[in-house]
Amino acid sequence: MPKRDDLKKVLIIGSGPIVIGQACEFDYSGTQACKALRSLGYQIVLVNSNPATIMTDPGMADVTYIEPLSLEYLTYIIEKERPDALLPNLGGQTGLNLSSQLAKAGVLEKYGVRVIGVNVDAIERGEDRTAFKETMQRLGIDMPASKAVYSLEEAEQAADELGYPVVVRPAYTMGGTGGGLVYNKEELQTIATRGLAASIVNQVLIEESVLGWEELELEVVRDAKNQMITVCFIENVDAMGVHTGDSYCTAPMLTIDAELQKKLQRYAYAIVEAIQVIGGTNIQFAHDPASGRVVVIEINPRTSRSSALASKATGFPIAFVSALLAGGLTLDEIPYWRDGTLDKYTPSGDYVVVKFARWAFEKFEGVQDKLGTQMRAVGEVMSIGKSYKEALQKAIRSLEIGRPGLGFARDFNRKELPELLSLLNTASSERHFIMYEALRKGASVDELHRLTNIKQWFILQMQELVQLEEKILATQDRPLPDALLAEAKRDGFSDRYLARLLKAPEDQIREQRTRLGLVESWEAVPVSGVENAAYYFSTYQAPQQHPVTSNKKIMVLGGGPNRIGQGIEFDYCCVHAAFAIRDAGFESIMVNCNPETVSTDYDTSDKLYFEPLTLEDVLSIYQKEKPLGVIVQFGGQTPLNLANDLARAGVTILGTSPETIDLAEDRDRFRKVMDRMGIPQPESGMAADLEQALAIAQRIGYPLMVRPSYVLGGRAMMIVLDEKMLRRYVAAAVDVSPERPILIDKFLQNAIEVEADAIADGETVFIPAIMQHIEYAGIHSGDSSCVIPPVAIAERHLDTIARYTKQIAKELQVKGLMNIQYAIADEVVYILEANPRASRTVPLVSKVCNIPMAKIATQIMLGKKLAEFKLQNRPFRHFGVKSAVFPFNMFPEVDPILGPEMRSTGEVLGLADSFGLAFYKAQEAAGMTLPTQGTVLITVTDRDKEEILEVARRFHNLGFKLLATEGTQKFLDRNGIRSQQILKIYEGRPHIVDALKNGEIQLIVNTPMGKLSEIDDSYIRKSAIKYKIPYLTTTTAALAATVGIHAARKGKAGVKSLQAYHRDIGKES
Repeated sequence: MPKRDDLKKVLIIGSGPIVIGQACEFDYSGTQACKALRSLGYQIVLVNSNPATIMTDPGMADVTYIEPLSLEYLTYIIEKERPDALLPNLGGQTGLNLSSQLAKAGVLEKYGVRVIGVNVDAIERGEDRTAFKETMQRLGIDMPASKAVYSLEEAEQAADELGYPVVVRPAYTMGGTGGGLVYNKEELQTIATRGLAASIVNQVLIEESVLGWEELELEVVRDAKNQMITVCFIENVDAMGVHTGDSYCTAPMLTIDAELQKKLQRYAYAIVEAIQVIGGTNIQFAHDPASGRVVVIEINPRTSRSSALASKATGFPIAFVSALLAGGLTLDEIPYWRDGTLDKYTPSGDYVVVKFARWAFEKFEGVQDKLGTQMRAVGEVMSIGKSYKEALQKAIRSLEIGRPGLGFARDFNRKELPELLSLLNTASSERHFIMYEALRKGASVDELHRLTNIKQWFILQMQELVQLEEKILATQDRPLPDALLAEAKRDGFSDRYLARLLKAPEDQIREQRTRLGLVESWEAVPVSGVENAAYYFSTYQAPQQHPVTSNKKIMVLGGGPNRIGQGIEFDYCCVHAAFAIRDAGFESIMVNCNPETVSTDYDTSDKLYFEPLTLEDVLSIYQKEKPLGVIVQFGGQTPLNLANDLARAGVTILGTSPETIDLAEDRDRFRKVMDRMGIPQPESGMAADLEQALAIAQRIGYPLMVRPSYVLGGRAMMIVLDEKMLRRYVAAAVDVSPERPILIDKFLQNAIEVEADAIADGETVFIPAIMQHIEYAGIHSGDSSCVIPPVAIAERHLDTIARYTKQIAKELQVKGLMNIQYAIADEVVYILEANPRASRTVPLVSKVCNIPMAKIATQIMLGKKLAEFKLQNRPFRHFGVKSAVFPFNMFPEVDPILGPEMRSTGEVLGLADSFGLAFYKAQEAAGMTLPTQGTVLITVTDRDKEEILEVARRFHNLGFKLLATEGTQKFLDRNGIRSQQILKIYEGRPHIVDALKNGEIQLIVNTPMGKLSEIDDSYIRKSAIKYKIPYLTTTTAALAATVGIHAARKGKAGVKSLQAYHRDIGKES
């Protein structure tokens, strides 16, 4: 079938901010969809609230709306743009749910919008638990016994009938949000209540437990002719009971026999035919090896996290092909490198892929490192090897958690076997590292299988790695035999890990293996669906056969796995670098190991190496390709950590020198440079013990900002208010010594934090934007809301910030990007830190100001001068407000307060012609829609009482009813503001939580009492999340909320595309 000619304009809904369960894989799939449909000649309208994505760049779609993903805003956009069709299944669960809501509200019918890719009733058949069960019964496909329920009472009755344990699965959610495995009635009450709240239709499935069964996934693609192919067979190594997003898995299936795979394929084809999806579908099965029973767990009638993995594992771009199929093409019209057309596709490839998750438990105090049916990973890596062992070891070193191998993690090697075995009773992020040490201590394969339900074959492979490692350790007092080194390299042992085992320099291992001819060779993964495309992986198990060109090349190092503090913003910069390199006439080479990202798409760069970002792997590629230079300043901390070692090995680092980047991170050296330049900094000191810390505190005065010197990204930072807190912090700090001192800074209270982004060529500096944080200094810049342009900073301070930024960029000889953070306190501008590299603000500033920062910075690194771009700060009338998105709903045991340590997973952007409306839209996009009427609960600590007066006055003037706890209520009353007292949870009934449960409170303003308080007030904030009540934990955010609510009441003024905002920049008002 040719492309559909009844369509001209197609609407694509993105997935919104990065959250646990729905990450940057949807930036990848949405970007592919835009490319595919534009290649067919369609006009694309894209809607997404996430500014950090490539997808929302103005050049990716014809019309781009950065708006809240809600029924209201989608209706505005459809009314304005009048698309012919809606493609719902490439925007994750968000896109699917919104499409369903638009259909039910009659919006699609009213404006004549057809749904392509998946029918609206097919969404229901796939997502609604009752409808899906009915479909499976009609097909004769077994499911776990289950019952869909709509209340806690029904849930308890269903669980009693099925027998505990049971699984709770909310409908229309992703990442297992709100669900879980429960063993008793008390746990059921907690999780079923949470699940009912998480589901947009207030429905959960109470399901028979298949804990411990094998979990198997198929990625299937179907076209309008009902032609179906299986793209990938995925085997989860972790058994049922661990969410697929947390489970580590392999492709192809390594222990599943051909007959069972055929059976799964038959079931999968029957399901996608019944659901009638055009494009990709993910189907999850459970298999009981003891009885042979197979049940279908769920399907995703859309591209998913597994789709991105399957795409990168096989070279089959599922989202790209799905979009072509939605546009009317069929599989027999799309090219296939092996057998002509895609209808003949079968998975092939003589290699093994391993996916391993990355978590962030250390960021959340009080959270349990425990894996279950609700996803908790914040990112993942993918590795490719010629054998399972090689791929597994490459995956471990790709994680960037300071572990170049599986052994000697934490203190597991020092524990006795019984303790290690007891740790394996519960699945955790450390499970496989614990198993490795248990095998070393003599645990049997069967014993570990019994404890973990991981199949014996995988444990046996791990045991063989342990046995080989023990042989290597036995040679510590003599040279490593060549034969043993060769065997270790073939099984995936990295140079760094071998060096650690043998207590030898890494260079020594590298020299020995190079002398033996043990060097990486590369094999291709051919790309299906397009002509002549491939990407590459390394192995020590194949001959050198991969050709290289003699073209002039530039290499870009990506950001590795997503994590809190280093997310999709850095991938955005890397992608722009690859585009700019190609535009400048060079061959672009990308190195990365993250399967979710656009940077690892087959056509982002001229050549993609799907490899760990380690010295060994990067140097091997460099020596093979011989590029003119390497760009390290775009991928976050990952490539920066390699920069010095690469430079020492003779690699040319483009842009700002590694020495300058080091200087900016060395607090002592940087302070001396600032002192010489006369730029103020908060007073500070470094303490190697408690006595020194107390002396520094006495000299500079409380409050203090304290942190270890050896931790980056806001980790383990704390605001210390008095001596008691300081003593507690020093006592809890690990390894404090002269080599690892504690850094102590004067904390600037009630200071306004400001960021300046700059582009420099070593001589000239341009500042695209200065942004103001809405929260006071003390909240990590990644978590703070901020606004461009600033709304409450004096012109003289902005001039000072611009002057300091230019002086610092010139002094440090910055070539490329730089971000500097300042604080304004008592009319003085202080510098907090300078980062002479890409920061997470780059995509935000680029989109608000229409200045492609990463592209320009790349061109400067390639030799252009800043003057050639003729950049100028043109005035604009719109405001851009960034708000962060947090994973607290996935960690219900954590107190959701903000501080100096970053905790957000993603961000959204609100754009409007006023600051108030931009702030309101940003809050709505972040899932915290502010009420325009109702009741506000105000309960603040004593230190915030003066600042809450203006907030309370404004809410009162807006007509809100005010509730306040005793101390706050008396303070407001003394100052002439009427409020009604409400009891705290320990003061009697009815109390705050009763009012929240009863829907009597629409907004909470609660500033935390602090860790040293005798009273724990975290229940207020935890309850806000549980009952989905918007809450604000700073007085500045509360003040901004009053401005936002006032603006929203006056009207939301429709919608405006990003391209329209950009066209208005520089126009006279």
